[in-house]
Amino acid sequence: MSDDPRQAAERYRLDRRMRDAGMEPESAESPARGSTAAERAAFVETSIQQAIRRGEFDDLPGAGKPLRDLGGSHDPDWWIRRKIETEKLSGLGPPALTLRVEHAELAQRMDAISRESDVREALEDFNRRVIEARRQLLGGPPVVTPTVDVDAEIAAWASRRRARDAAPAVAPPPPARRRRWFRRR
Repeated sequence: MSDDPRQAAERYRLDRRMRDAGMEPESAESPARGSTAAERAAFVETSIQQAIRRGEFDDLPGAGKPLRDLGGSHDPDWWIRRKIETEKLSGLGPPALTLRVEHAELAQRMDAISRESDVREALEDFNRRVIEARRQLLGGPPVVTPTVDVDAEIAAWASRRRARDAAPAVAPPPPARRRRWFRRR
């Protein structure tokens, strides 16, 4: 503790105000400001152990669950990867990664298109972007995504479309009958 009488007087006033407010005075529990790091660490450890015994850490969210990404290698961009994952953001990142994801979802994207000319245009645009990314003008990891055979993909698209059109359509249930109320005049 300090030998400065002004600090001692202020500490006394603060303790008195805390007692009047119904709170425990600071000097009774917490270490003094001039204490060593070891004393402060011991105080913190003791406080944590007392809180555990009182049950203040029971029923916390995530209790008993393993910590994510524990034991893996250090990634300096972990926070942006987690943000992209939690927000389900797409189209972000180096072209090598975005093209790989787009290639995996290519059939679904093509099935959403209704005209063959639009499918051909989308596939040619995909091939053009793959070739452009392979030139490595933008940097980033190497592009391993293959280009697609446009004619083969159009044939596959057409066969999926025919199969979808030939499948029996499941009729929606009939609408519920509603009673009509008429007001008499």
